Amino acid sequence: MADRLPSRIEGMNETEKTLRAVSEGAERWLHRPIKCLDHGFVRLVDYMGNDTAIVQAARVSYGTGTKKTTEDRGLIRYLRRHQHTTPFEMVELKFHCKMPIFVARQWIRHRTANVNEYSARYSVLDREFYMPESDNLAAQSLSNRQGREAVLPPKEAQEVLRLLKEDSSTAYDHYEYFLNDDGMGNPVDAKRSMLARELARMNLPVNYYTQWYWKIDLHNLMHFLALRMDSHAQYEIRVFADAMARIVKEAMPIAYAAFEDYQLNGMHLSGPEKVIIAKNNWPMTEAKLQKVALSMLDNNKRETAEFIDKAQQLGLIAKK
Repeated sequence: MADRLPSRIEGMNETEKTLRAVSEGAERWLHRPIKCLDHGFVRLVDYMGNDTAIVQAARVSYGTGTKKTTEDRGLIRYLRRHQHTTPFEMVELKFHCKMPIFVARQWIRHRTANVNEYSARYSVLDREFYMPESDNLAAQSLSNRQGREAVLPPKEAQEVLRLLKEDSSTAYDHYEYFLNDDGMGNPVDAKRSMLARELARMNLPVNYYTQWYWKIDLHNLMHFLALRMDSHAQYEIRVFADAMARIVKEAMPIAYAAFEDYQLNGMHLSGPEKVIIAKNNWPMTEAKLQKVALSMLDNNKRETAEFIDKAQQLGLIAKK
């Protein structure tokens, strides 16, 4: 395969010599930020391992895997297909990310990474806040408390953006007033105290930007991507997940292709759903499937809707 574990270092100068697993794709992305939203970014700052490292871990060997790329590819795909995840945990990636605070609060729920966040107790935050594009301002979904529906009418969107910018700017003005800091550690107004930074920050809204270093193994990163690249995920965090996926796709191409085939673009069927498929004649009209699925899924409307979506993807619903 393209990214082999180096076994010889002859011909390299002193700064090029390495015995670690090298990924050419990861090397190309090191310290190259991908812009996300208006002020955010994702950039790869370090990594450990490559596709071959997954194979090596699976075989618990000291060699460079097999001599045939097809055999390494087959093993990686087998591991992904059967959810043998430990070998993927041997590969790690470290990212520097800059995102709105409300995105960070969603992101931090993935508790399988090592995180070190920019400290507003120690440093002063920049005047950078997230302003959505009008196309991303949508009304609250009536069927999903976490979702959006139709995009706001232009006049309403314009007013939302006006208020958002006004509130965010005013909050930062007050933040600077609280700090009373000229940037050199001296008060701007000698007649007033300098409020502690850990207190001055408390009025800033969650659309202000924060930064962190985020290190995670490949298995848990793929779990993060599967959830946050999904069409049901919030748009703002999906942008960051898509950026990371671009990097991983080049850094570990065989592992990422298996992830796409078996997880990202795959489909899980529950036990009751398999029974529905086995016990009925297909294709079936959507109206009939609605009745059948409701009766076999304990009248759970959401589960029924999810199964109908799967049936559509599988081509089981009769065309009108």
